[in-house]
Amino acid sequence: MKLIKKAATVAAVAALAASTAFTASAQTTKLRIQTHYAPETVSGKLAAQYMQDIQDMSNGEIEVEMFYSSSVVKSVETFDAAATGILDCDMTGGGYQTGKNSAFQFVGDIMGGYDTPYQQLSWLYFGGGKEAAAPLYNKYGMELIGWWVYGQESFASSKPIAKVEDFKDWKFRSPPGMQTIIFEKLGASPIVMDFTEIFTALETGIIDGADASGLANNVGLGLYDIVKHANFPGFHSMPSDHLACNKAVFDAMPAHHQKIMKVAMEALALRTALTFEKANAEAAAQLREQGVTLSQWSTEELNKFRAAAQSAWAEFADTPEAKALVESHLAYLDQLGLKQ
Repeated sequence: MKLIKKAATVAAVAALAASTAFTASAQTTKLRIQTHYAPETVSGKLAAQYMQDIQDMSNGEIEVEMFYSSSVVKSVETFDAAATGILDCDMTGGGYQTGKNSAFQFVGDIMGGYDTPYQQLSWLYFGGGKEAAAPLYNKYGMELIGWWVYGQESFASSKPIAKVEDFKDWKFRSPPGMQTIIFEKLGASPIVMDFTEIFTALETGIIDGADASGLANNVGLGLYDIVKHANFPGFHSMPSDHLACNKAVFDAMPAHHQKIMKVAMEALALRTALTFEKANAEAAAQLREQGVTLSQWSTEELNKFRAAAQSAWAEFADTPEAKALVESHLAYLDQLGLKQ
């Protein structure tokens, strides 16, 4: 009996020691992360799921203070806020940083490159993309954790957008950057304006159309209540949202925390692509019932746009980092049969 009690005591002490050792070795990572998405949007909810995933998988060792709708700094300032320590991570997109280095265009919105989110993600993870992008992020004190890509965007237009020729003299809202170069070459008149001005500009006829977002998001914005033409599936723009963290903060994290964040981003990427594929298909069916014309471009017309876009890459890529990314994209697109 004494032997049994002694064994039980030894076991209890060993268990306590193991528990104490685990507690002592456990490390906590506290992160402040900002996204430009509102919490009630589809993307905002997906971002929240990512935060929950990394906290759950780390058994609570990773703690996140999440800021939505660019509530700490403006969207374009999030990257610098993370690099300087105001925040820890930027969950917006590289496209906001093209003024800093043209290379960010080729991690933010490649334009005229890949057909699907899956192809674009495969370049990042298996086509040399992360290796090509790492020096760019590291140059500014940041570490690229991963991408989440919601798919091709569609236009909203007061007239048909079914072929390249339809761009001639077409006035449309455009974001700044390489897109204006591409569409000017195709005869369009891109007008750079804030996202919040699109609805009124369409309503008053200041513009004929808009490059705003994906089909489902355009429906949510009410654009097709004003104009009755769109293209679907989209082809011209497929923005990549990123998660990028302060490199010193990320390097100081335990290795298993780093891996949790990176693997969870791969899960977010797949979840995002699948979620929006369904949402856009539902939006397309709804719009057809409402009498909106959806134009699906032929392979010939798509190749015309892709050739114009890819010819603009070299013109826009004016830094060593940008040129390296363009070379990486072209090599992978060649493998996919999408190089022009």
